[in-house]
Amino acid sequence: MTRRLLLSHLSLILLVLLALEVPFGVFYGRSELSRFSHAAQQSAMTLAAVCEEKMEHGLSADLPDVARAYGRRTHSRVLVTGHTGTVLIDTAARARAGEDLSAERDISSALRGHPAVVTGDASGPGEELLFVTVPGGSAATVPCVVRTEYALGPLRARVHAVWMVLGVVGLGVLATVSLIGFALARSITRPVQALERATAQLAEGRITDPPATDHGPPELRRLAASFTSTATRLQHLLQAQQAFSSEVSHQLKTPLTALRLRLENFEPHLAPCARDSLDKALGETERLSRVVQGLLALARLEVSATRPVAVDLDVVVADRAAVWAAFADEQHVGIDVAVATGAQVWTVPGALEQIIDNLLSNALRFSPPGTAVRLATVTPRRDGGRTPLMAELHVIDQGPGMAEADRVRAFERFWRATDADHDGTGLGLPMVRQLAHAAGGEVTLEAAPDGGLDAVVRLRRAESAPHRERSAPLSERRHHPATPPPGQTRTGEPKAVRSAAHQRQTRK
Repeated sequence: MTRRLLLSHLSLILLVLLALEVPFGVFYGRSELSRFSHAAQQSAMTLAAVCEEKMEHGLSADLPDVARAYGRRTHSRVLVTGHTGTVLIDTAARARAGEDLSAERDISSALRGHPAVVTGDASGPGEELLFVTVPGGSAATVPCVVRTEYALGPLRARVHAVWMVLGVVGLGVLATVSLIGFALARSITRPVQALERATAQLAEGRITDPPATDHGPPELRRLAASFTSTATRLQHLLQAQQAFSSEVSHQLKTPLTALRLRLENFEPHLAPCARDSLDKALGETERLSRVVQGLLALARLEVSATRPVAVDLDVVVADRAAVWAAFADEQHVGIDVAVATGAQVWTVPGALEQIIDNLLSNALRFSPPGTAVRLATVTPRRDGGRTPLMAELHVIDQGPGMAEADRVRAFERFWRATDADHDGTGLGLPMVRQLAHAAGGEVTLEAAPDGGLDAVVRLRRAESAPHRERSAPLSERRHHPATPPPGQTRTGEPKAVRSAAHQRQTRK
């Protein structure tokens, strides 16, 4: 911004200087030539009058001395002709005495009583001359003609010197204006840069260097004050929301757990006909617990501002497939993995694992026994074979799929398909979309080519991140049960998802 302000300021000053100095320089050059030509013509007319007087008194022999004296005094060359145009004297010795020059345009014009002032080149290269030719009298018959030649080099040198002075003055003005403009531009852009830094810090969650409200133009000072007030209030709101989420998480989990224990304690004292109602009550309690956990997870996503990091897409996909393999075996559903891109992608720490877990949970719950869920990573080529900017993760099941209208609404909170069981929370796919957007990616649901649903996650590639070496390719291999990491059940499914609802065919 500083550079643009300075360039615009200098461009305006440069236009003003050009509009002033160029016309002045041109006018000065023309006026100097006109003044010099006029003075030379007046001087030549004086010489012609002297020559005419000498010739009238029969003193033509004095003409060479008069011409040479005039040439030395005025630094010019003098040529005098008679009334017929024959040369009488030429101090430059370019024309012989008696040579007829009446055919030349300026001599012919002067013999008719009309003076002539012209510029032209001499015989030497690069030498410009001024020719002043005047008649030696005003009678009908011109007794003599005088031609004087002046070198214009000194005059041109003076004009060029003036142009140089104008150029130096213009450069000095530009340098001075540059310093002043830079100071003014810095005084304007410094508060803007401080606001930019404060905005970046606010995007990361906390302002450590608030913009100063006592520097810069009044408008920017007011803007800085408003921004600081807004940012402070926003930080307080975020802190209050985080505190609320943490408090609600603790306050709701405890009574829900106690409620479930009390309901389970009723089981030995209930008649067999009431067992079904107890099971439904326990299921609704479990679903309420999952809804609360999902809402709290979404709230944490909305208030967090974690910087994305580069992760190996293929490695994460392979790891999550291995974790979910045991639960897939319980459902009699396979997990096929096709990864060979070696792509590094930008994602919020831990987000890619949650995305895959939610998509796999939906796919496995909806896949019929004997089918397989396919995990594939691809990097679609761009036009011209250039490196793509995005990498894609496909989670494809072989279930009945979803209608196009349902695929559009699937990312709405608490929305579930009309034919779905009531154990789903309707928060899994919204959470997936929130995690993808946090890293600058996107997620869509598409119809699979062979039936079922294709959940496509597109994430930005991290070209500068180093690729992780792997001992063996991961392309097209089937995963088997593996030991789950801490915080997950023995079947490999996250605890937040594992419940009796997995036995029902629910998409969300």
